[in-house]
Amino acid sequence: MTDANNPFAMMMAQAQEMAKAFNPALAGASTQAMEKLWPTMTKDMMEMSFGKGASKEGLDAKTRLLLTLAGLTMQGAQNETQLRMTVRHALAAGAKKDEVTETIAQMSMFAGLPAMTRAMEFANEVLSETKDDET
Repeated sequence: MTDANNPFAMMMAQAQEMAKAFNPALAGASTQAMEKLWPTMTKDMMEMSFGKGASKEGLDAKTRLLLTLAGLTMQGAQNETQLRMTVRHALAAGAKKDEVTETIAQMSMFAGLPAMTRAMEFANEVLSETKDDET
């Protein structure tokens, strides 16, 4: 991201230099490290907060999170932190690894292969942290 012809890369480099000037410790800060500070909610907590609140026959937390994952993929998987956290929460709500990858793969038909590939890369970072017997 240091291509001098890329305005976004120049902006990011400038922001990194500013962060170093404000606080040298920020030079090594990463969004992935920040994600680890946020705990994953339990399935029951997600059900209470997001699922079946208005209707007892409503969507369960797992389904809601897979739909959220599909929506984040449809947006081009632009928010990598939110995508990884959604995968973590979906797994905690009972989703299987295959269900996560199938949800993302399904979006290739609507969002395109680049969005699906990007989302899959972020999801795989989380899935690789998870033991096979956990999901």
